[in-house]
Amino acid sequence: MKLLIINGPNLNLLGVREKSIYGEKNFETFFSELKQLFPDIEFTYFQSNIEGELIDTIHKHGFSDDGIIINAGAYTHTSIAIRDAIAGIPAKVVEVHISNTLTREEFRHKSVIGPVCSGCIMGFGLNSYKLAIQSFLND
Repeated sequence: MKLLIINGPNLNLLGVREKSIYGEKNFETFFSELKQLFPDIEFTYFQSNIEGELIDTIHKHGFSDDGIIINAGAYTHTSIAIRDAIAGIPAKVVEVHISNTLTREEFRHKSVIGPVCSGCIMGFGLNSYKLAIQSFLND
């Protein structure tokens, strides 16, 4: 199984940014742990603060990989372009969030990408990614 994990804007700052919300671990360390925990999955990881790069990566992997796990960061709430990219590919996409966005500012309560994703997992810290991986294994 081939899975792509995409992190959007500001998620490159995990481990140093708003630790009370996002925790103390950087994503590179966590990604290494995921690869050890799920050795039969071929993972690719991509992070960008640039919307177009996220879209290009969705296009590149969305026709060849088995699935995509995406934490689009703030683009979750604003990017029709990322929504359209997800809608245009055959790969299953699961939306994840480290925090429970429904308990945060009101502008974070609506996901424009959610309706074109297979599901959404939020509020379990970095474990949200593990739960998303399990959703692919249980299909």
